[in-house]
Amino acid sequence: MKLIEFVTANWMLILIALSSGGMLAWPLVRGAGGGTLTAQGAVHLINRERAVLVDVREPEEFATGHMIGAKNVPLNQLEEKLTGAVKNKGVPLLLVCATGARAQRAVAMAKKLGYEQAQAVSGGLKAWKDANLPVEKA
Repeated sequence: MKLIEFVTANWMLILIALSSGGMLAWPLVRGAGGGTLTAQGAVHLINRERAVLVDVREPEEFATGHMIGAKNVPLNQLEEKLTGAVKNKGVPLLLVCATGARAQRAVAMAKKLGYEQAQAVSGGLKAWKDANLPVEKA
């Protein structure tokens, strides 16, 4: 009986708490279906599912620093060179650029080529570095 009295007396506070929780969870829910993933999510896919990293920046940008093990296929050459660089279309394909904008465009191209598990790393190399993840130079 006391629970009902508590809920009745504090219904507005309960509603605010539920709304706040929903607002905090929304970016996670939206991100999961948006085709992008965090740097930590990328690490998980690399370690657990042998995901392949493809950096779509220009070779000069790639040479200044890139994710360890990433292959460089510039965005303007992606349609011609991706199938040669990544032969297995069944593995997760992680596309990255400086900030994530070019990688988002690359996802659409990769999916058109048959890479159904293509995803962009949200925030690109900047987010990777911000997460203190390793970078190598060419």
